[in-house]
Amino acid sequence: MRYQTQRIAWWFFATCMLLFSLQLVYGFVMAFAHMGYDGLHPLIPFNAARATHTNLLVMWLLCGFMGAAYYIIPEEAERELMWPRLAYAQLAALVIVGVTAIIGFHLNWWEGRKFLEIPRPLDYLVVVDVLLFIANIGATVWKGNRMTTTAMVLFFGLAMAALLYLPGMIPTVNQTKDSYWRWWVVHLWVEGVWELIMGGILSFLLIKLTGVDREVIEKWLYVIVGLTFLSGILGTGHHYYFIGTPGYWKWIGGFFSALEPLAFLGMAIYAVTMARKGGRAHPNRVALSWTVGCGIMSFVGAGFLGFAHTLPQVNLYTHGTLVTAMHGHLAFWGAYAMIVLAVIAYALPLMTGRRLHDSRAAVLAFWTSNIGMVAMTLAFAVAGVTQVVLERRVGMDFLEVQKEIQVHFFGLVLAGGLFTVGIVLYVWNFIRSGLPVAAVGERGVADMADTSSEP
Repeated sequence: MRYQTQRIAWWFFATCMLLFSLQLVYGFVMAFAHMGYDGLHPLIPFNAARATHTNLLVMWLLCGFMGAAYYIIPEEAERELMWPRLAYAQLAALVIVGVTAIIGFHLNWWEGRKFLEIPRPLDYLVVVDVLLFIANIGATVWKGNRMTTTAMVLFFGLAMAALLYLPGMIPTVNQTKDSYWRWWVVHLWVEGVWELIMGGILSFLLIKLTGVDREVIEKWLYVIVGLTFLSGILGTGHHYYFIGTPGYWKWIGGFFSALEPLAFLGMAIYAVTMARKGGRAHPNRVALSWTVGCGIMSFVGAGFLGFAHTLPQVNLYTHGTLVTAMHGHLAFWGAYAMIVLAVIAYALPLMTGRRLHDSRAAVLAFWTSNIGMVAMTLAFAVAGVTQVVLERRVGMDFLEVQKEIQVHFFGLVLAGGLFTVGIVLYVWNFIRSGLPVAAVGERGVADMADTSSEP
């Protein structure tokens, strides 16, 4: 850690760990409800649990992206963060909004719009909070001693994420129009600008961990950005098939959805190639595992499994089933959760001075969480395909089908338990690392002998 203000990232990462842990709790509540054990329904109805689970995901990932930016931008710009106190205030405001939203879900105070459930007054607070964040890192980049492609892609992705939140606030009473604008937020975030954020963080980590020249890695980054814009924008059409929009969205969405895996395939090749080319034996092998694993798992979850059910001929049957959950869980895990956990794994030893990245707990956290997530994906896949056949092809009643697939959620809970063991080990490693220390110069923490700093 080279700059004092990089310590701010630790508080965002700590918030990530707390929110991620809470998200897992609500995931188990829903899984047991699917199995028929819904004893918590009077306190936590399924709709409230689902809204809380998905919104906690978005919130902890955003906290992770912000923490990553507060760690990466000062180092890339070669100067301290412009307004450190504003960053702390911005985190506090974000947490207040999140807590208020979660309480509101349980009190039935929400919008009822899938993935954008938070009440409209909180939307404005989110916009203000994110604008403060963008202003802080933007001013740091602008006043910095150097301007790198990595920093600019990361900043552009974060700025566009803020801008693309606004279409979801367009008032309308027409359900088709509401869905049309809502997907501008949801799709263009997760299959558009979030990919740029992922690419920026991936670039930074590969530069630090592999020893490959910055020029080589950042040239690959341009390719990733190009593929993302080529496929991601019009790929939004695969959400418009059956919601009342014109029929031309079927061929637009189908064609460009078929191209979307290219961006994730590019990231997988990008990460693996740079790791193989790297001549640096960086001591933090776990951070490299999370980084390379992110590229591979994002291609499988977001790229391959996304393509598998977004063609209109297939989506006609899989739309709104657990096949979507199969794709969604591995996609979010591989593309975004793993990149956040990768940057935390890299930055934590440098911020705290404790060399726990090579501990058995850190290695087990990586393998058990990934094996658990793959097993969860398979459980969702079996349940989803069964649901498609019984409900969409045979014509059984929805509730009857839910009873038939209850047995598959037993396997899901077991897989989720293994996944949770990995995350608990990761959080435990985070807690054991302690609080951040003062920056100790360009070579990083002395006892770690970090070799990642560039000349």
